[in-house]
Amino acid sequence: MYKNYTTISITVTEAISKMERYCAYQERCHHDVEDKLKTMKLIPEAKEKIILHLLEHNFLNEERFAKAFARGKFNIKKWGKQRITRELKYRKVSDYNIKTALKEISEEDYLSTFHELAEKKFTNTIETDPSKKRKKITNYLLYRGWETHLVYEKINELIK
Repeated sequence: MYKNYTTISITVTEAISKMERYCAYQERCHHDVEDKLKTMKLIPEAKEKIILHLLEHNFLNEERFAKAFARGKFNIKKWGKQRITRELKYRKVSDYNIKTALKEISEEDYLSTFHELAEKKFTNTIETDPSKKRKKITNYLLYRGWETHLVYEKINELIK
């Protein structure tokens, strides 16, 4: 038995309204918006028209997205600049916007957060073998995107 699949057509006006709500709910990058538009199965001209509308009405702003993303991931998830950069590049954010976003994080906050995170991980890691403990803490900090030189300096300071 064949199923009768019907495609639900959506007008450009409806799509614009949907995308405005999508962008107003949370900061979005162009990549997120394009992915969402793909699910709507619109023709390329309609997608362009919608993206242009979102840009003109300030629903979509790559620089604002990058800044909010960097602040959020640093403050909430305690990510380092390398991880933030990697994630923004994955979302196809321009290098200029990535640099601008990273300026949102003050050097003082960055270093104090790094030291707090490393010391907390050192305290909470239950490992008696110093080399295994060193490896666990190093992997944890590098995965979170902290710079290699910072990680190794801090590890050498904590584990002697």
